[in-house]
Amino acid sequence: GTGLCGACMVHIDGKRAYACQTQVSEIAGKSITTIEGLSPDSSHPIQKAWLAERVPQCGYCQSGQIMSAADLLKQNPRPTREQIVEHMSTNICRCGTYQRIVRAVERAAREA
Repeated sequence: GTGLCGACMVHIDGKRAYACQTQVSEIAGKSITTIEGLSPDSSHPIQKAWLAERVPQCGYCQSGQIMSAADLLKQNPRPTREQIVEHMSTNICRCGTYQRIVRAVERAAREA
């Protein structure tokens, strides 16, 4: 509930938000997208890149990481490495796959 890890990241009206810090009263009438709603068949470019770059380890952070990465690419379809690192810094990966995460975002940006 303190927004330190980013594992609960969702999109509210198309922008990323920490679910753990969002009051239900704040989202009445708004569009909420969770990892399950990102694409019905896991065909979103970031999801495909995640698998291609072998990002997943324990899985704890995966949905939040993917939702943050999708938010970044929606805002900036061609981010620099520095922009990726900055944007993704809100999400913690306990397994330390940060380089794979960056490569996956770069791949998704190229292939989208």
